[in-house]
Amino acid sequence: MARLETGSAHPVTLSPVHPREPLPLEDGELRGLNVVRRFGTVGSLFLALGSLGAGAAPVINPVQEIPVLRLFTRIPTVSLAIAISGMGILVLSWLMLGKFALPDRARLASRGQLARTIALWVLPLLVIPPLFSRDVYSYLAQSEIVHRGMDPYVLGPAQALGVADPFTAGVSNMWRETPAPYGPVVLRLGGWLAPISGNSIAMGVLLQRAIALVGVILIVWALPRLARRFGVQPATALWLGALNPLLIFHFVAGAHNDALGIGLMLAGLEVGIRRLPIRVKGDTPPPLARGELLYIGLGVAIITLGVAVKLPAVFALPFFAVMVARRWHGRLKDLFAAGAPMALWFGVVLVVVCFGTGLGFGWVGATFNTPGLVRSWISPTAELANLSGVLGIALGLGNHTNALVPILGALGYLVAVAITFKFLWDSFKWRYRPIIGLGVSLGAAMILQINLQPWYLLWAVIPLAAAAGTSRFRVAATVISAAMPFLLPPTGSTFDGRPYVLPFAYVTAIVVCGTGMLIVRRLAPVLLSRPSPRGRAHADAVS
Repeated sequence: MARLETGSAHPVTLSPVHPREPLPLEDGELRGLNVVRRFGTVGSLFLALGSLGAGAAPVINPVQEIPVLRLFTRIPTVSLAIAISGMGILVLSWLMLGKFALPDRARLASRGQLARTIALWVLPLLVIPPLFSRDVYSYLAQSEIVHRGMDPYVLGPAQALGVADPFTAGVSNMWRETPAPYGPVVLRLGGWLAPISGNSIAMGVLLQRAIALVGVILIVWALPRLARRFGVQPATALWLGALNPLLIFHFVAGAHNDALGIGLMLAGLEVGIRRLPIRVKGDTPPPLARGELLYIGLGVAIITLGVAVKLPAVFALPFFAVMVARRWHGRLKDLFAAGAPMALWFGVVLVVVCFGTGLGFGWVGATFNTPGLVRSWISPTAELANLSGVLGIALGLGNHTNALVPILGALGYLVAVAITFKFLWDSFKWRYRPIIGLGVSLGAAMILQINLQPWYLLWAVIPLAAAAGTSRFRVAATVISAAMPFLLPPTGSTFDGRPYVLPFAYVTAIVVCGTGMLIVRRLAPVLLSRPSPRGRAHADAVS
């Protein structure tokens, strides 16, 4: 039999098969699924209500004009406790739902059941104030700059719109003078939507969330299809990637445009490899299938649109080229024959997009320069710079933190590039699936940034969910996805001078979530029982 990689560095002999078809859930399991679905919906409603007083509200908050609901704006500490309780309930619901998505179980939730669960959990969050950061107000201001015919890559909101403009007022102080770090596609979309919202910040937030929701829909569409191609259960991929709490909290509630970038990247990969044959190393490549080149070209074009939203999507292109090269004999000349036309087509599409939107290429420089102004406390690179500064002071050498930040940031980029080249080569030599190399490379690029944010991890988790079938990865990704949301309060505030606020909210959330779990245990004991006997093992497929 031909040799087929399994996602580890040690290939084994397997035959390429799709994941087995799971059996439907039994009546008791369906009852448990319905309970966990409703429990998560309660958590989403809690988060929505708490956001009214604990969200990143606009300066002129329209909630204050709504009878009854405006009460939440007057009790921000209680609202924060409600919001964090909702977060906890959603995370617990997600963990319990994972019981019905374990890839080795004989019975799994269907894609339709999981898609309906996503819809239920997301629906209450579509019309709330933004949560966890104020980035959406920067999107609005930069989109307004585009709408007014100015260059968002040269002028910041304060310079272009004026300090007194309502769009500038909502932007965090540190971003009012800085140009936009986002690609021309998302800013041009925002510019087209700007006349619809007019001067209404609330309507503008909803429209920006609609853009992010398009990305979420693309993720839900592409993820199970990619998973099936790479031998992973679609239910497992949907649970870990699309139902991930980080996605719900930051892509839907937070309305981050990373959702559109990731969605286009995944959709491009799915379209691009749709006609590629499933191969193993050493077999004879079949002739070109009908429409194969067309789909590859469409895939590159869609990924390019993702790059023109957020630059990290560009990582998908070299790994896509490796997939195409491996479709033939996997030789260096095959890689060149695949990569050169794809790179040329990428350049053509990108030029058309940049000049077609009228915004040019100013976003490339801004992408590298602007985010580095933030030093995230969860970033290993930033913390290393801070530690070095402390050691310098202790040794009498002075505080050199500010000088070390750009140096360590550059070193982080170099390490990420080195990791990317390693996984590109290993993927090309059939040691890893290319999409696993893509996920690991994106993970390195995100984690080593000075301005690491929780939702950046989704750039790695979502592609890996489609191809990494090992239990170790699932456990690690589950722990990170369950813990990371609680590192950033819903308001995005640090609560300086009010240290009691967060402990109060977290203690309250623990009590509320504990009470909820007691109710769940009574209604559906199956959710807290040990998993049922595993189904038969199955082999992983590969593209």
